[in-house]
Amino acid sequence: MSAVRKRVLSGIQPSGDLHLGNYFGMMRPAIELQEQHDCFYFIADYHALTQLPDPAALRERSRNVAIDFLACGLDPAKTVLFRQSDVPQVSELMWVLACLTPLGLLERCHSYKDKIAKGLSPNHGLFSYPVLMAADILVYGSHIVPVGRDQKQHVEVTRDLAIRFNNQYGEVLTIPDCLIREEVAVVPGVDGEKMSKSYGNTIELFGDPKAIKAKIMRIVTDSTPMEAPKDPSKCNVFALYRLLASEQETEALRQRYLAGGMGYGHAKQALHEKYTECFKPFADRRRELADNPDRVEGILQDGAARARAEATKTMAAVRRAIGLV
Repeated sequence: MSAVRKRVLSGIQPSGDLHLGNYFGMMRPAIELQEQHDCFYFIADYHALTQLPDPAALRERSRNVAIDFLACGLDPAKTVLFRQSDVPQVSELMWVLACLTPLGLLERCHSYKDKIAKGLSPNHGLFSYPVLMAADILVYGSHIVPVGRDQKQHVEVTRDLAIRFNNQYGEVLTIPDCLIREEVAVVPGVDGEKMSKSYGNTIELFGDPKAIKAKIMRIVTDSTPMEAPKDPSKCNVFALYRLLASEQETEALRQRYLAGGMGYGHAKQALHEKYTECFKPFADRRRELADNPDRVEGILQDGAARARAEATKTMAAVRRAIGLV
């Protein structure tokens, strides 16, 4: 008997060039899920507006996110890929949910506090981000929401709002569950901190090859001499290598660390070779997609139509329940 297929919902903001942290934290797991479930993946351009991006840059980044996902193996025949802003029902449901959202619930969300602490300008969009995220999840009847631990609280807010709505108006909204992939380790950046565009420490998926190699060679390591044994569990280079390599390749490099006689430069060269091996086929496919923008736009438009069809059904039920029909 085959496993029951469930609706999976995830989104990614078009906030810059996608990097290894995006790939291992969100993209690869999302692409793997398309084989077992009914997946809806959106480019979160509404969410990106909280930082008031340049309009031309927002359009370009949104297109690039779509191209990157398709290049890395997302199959539009199996997965619904679309821009968030192409489904206006999301905004309508957000307003309905906002009228049910206690102010204190949003005030307790740590993401808003963290972003303000990092210097982002406070605005209502940033504050109400969890309500829009709830609308994203609920409007498609999602069962599973894959998230990192930093987003777990937002899925809990979504569940709370769906339960509040159902208690008030009847069983209309699907209560989602979050999926936290414990096996996905924190991807270190070139400085050893978590890889993030906001830290400027990323290794891009499809950057200039020379610039990528230069970044890899700049990865921070300790000062252990070349001839001395090294601890792979404390090395940022090894942490990245093991994400890209097979178990056998990872074990072989681990033994070279422990044996001594290998400098960190050798390890960085091995990482660069493995990076090139893994992403060159994706890069070739990406160039083909970038040269055919009409094809990419067609995929997004088809995805938006399929997403709107689901959102329309949800909103018809919501509107009847709350008395708008």
